[in-house]
Amino acid sequence: MQVENRQLIGDAALGAIVSAVVAVAVAMDLGGPRGPDAVAYVFAAGLGALMLVRRRFPLLALTATAAGLVAYHATGYPPVGVALPMAAALYSAAEAGAVVAAGSVAGLLVLVSTTFRLLEGEDPQYLLGFELSSTIGLMVAAIALGAAVRATRLLRAEQRRTLALAAQEREREGRRRVEAERLRIARDLHDVLGHTIAVISIQADVATEALDDDRSAVRSALTIIRRAGDDAIRELRGTLGLLRDADPDERRAPTAGLRHLDALVAATESSGLAVHVGVEGEPVDLPVVVDVTACRIVQESLTNSLRHAQATKAEVRLRYAADRIAVTVTDDGRGADLSGEPLGRGLAGMRERAALLGGHLAVSSRPGAGFRVEASLPLETPR
Repeated sequence: MQVENRQLIGDAALGAIVSAVVAVAVAMDLGGPRGPDAVAYVFAAGLGALMLVRRRFPLLALTATAAGLVAYHATGYPPVGVALPMAAALYSAAEAGAVVAAGSVAGLLVLVSTTFRLLEGEDPQYLLGFELSSTIGLMVAAIALGAAVRATRLLRAEQRRTLALAAQEREREGRRRVEAERLRIARDLHDVLGHTIAVISIQADVATEALDDDRSAVRSALTIIRRAGDDAIRELRGTLGLLRDADPDERRAPTAGLRHLDALVAATESSGLAVHVGVEGEPVDLPVVVDVTACRIVQESLTNSLRHAQATKAEVRLRYAADRIAVTVTDDGRGADLSGEPLGRGLAGMRERAALLGGHLAVSSRPGAGFRVEASLPLETPR
C-alpha cells in the first residue's frame, strides 16, 4: 500500500509538471488563428491528468496524449510543440515495454505536425533545420530512458529470481544432505544393533544351556555379551555424536572400519561361527567412507550368517587392486532361493551403500549351498 501511495504521488507530480509546461506554452501565445482561452487550459489539465493512468494503461495514456495534441492544434490554438507534452507518455509506454508503439506514435505525430506546420507557411529552414532535430532528440531520449528503466527493473527482478532460486537450491541441497545423513546414521545403527543383538542372542542361548552344567561356559558367554554390549555402546556414541556436530565438515569419522575387522571376527567366532580372513594384494589406506562401507558389508554379511544361515563357518576375502577393493563373504549355511524373494533391509542397505560410492554389490545363494556376498568399491568416490 505504501508503494502504491508513493507511485500515485509521483504520477500526480509528473502530471502537474506536464500541465504546467503545456499551460506555459499556451500562455506564451506564439501564434495561431485562435488565442488562448479556458478550453486551451483544459487541454493542458487533461494532458497532465493522463499521467495518473500511465502505469495501468500506458498505451491508453500514449494514444490519448497524441490525440489530445492533434485536437488541440486542429482547433487553432497557439502551438505548444509535441515533444515536451509527449515526453512523459512516451517514457511511460517504453517503461511498460511498448517501445515499438511509442516510436511509431512519436514518428507519426512528428510527421503530421511538421506537414501541417509547413502547409501553414512556417519557415522550413527553422522548422526542419532546428526544431525538428530537437523534437526528435527529446522524444528518442524519453523512449530510451523508459526502455533503460525497464531493462534495469527486469535485470534486478532476474537477479532476485536467481538469488531466490539459489536459496531454494541451497535449501534443497541442505535437506538432501540431512536426509542422506539420516539414512547413513540409520544404516550404521542397523548394522551395529543387528550384529550385537545376534551375538547377544546366541551367547544367551549358550549361557542358558550351560547354566547348570558348565559355569565357566556361562561366564565366558556373559563376558562375550558384556564385550559386545560395550562395543555397541561405543559405536552408538560415535554414531549419535554426529548428530550433535553443527558443522557437517567437522564431523568425526565413524569408528568402524577394516582396522576393527579382527575384533569383529573375534566377536563372531565367540558366537560359534568360525571365520577365516584372507587378503590379496597390498593393503592400502582407504578413504574413510570406503573403509566404513567395506567393514559394514562384512559385518552385515556375518550377522546374516549368524542369525539366518545356520552356518558353521564363513570366509572373508579382501582383494586390493590399484583402483578398488573387492570384498567377498561366503558361508556354508543352508542358503536360500533368492529368485522370488526380495532382499532384506540389511542386504538392500549394503547394495545402496555400494551404489552410492559408484560400486556394486551382488548376493548369490541357492538352497544348501550357502550365501555369497560380493562387493566392489572404487577407491576414489564420486563427487
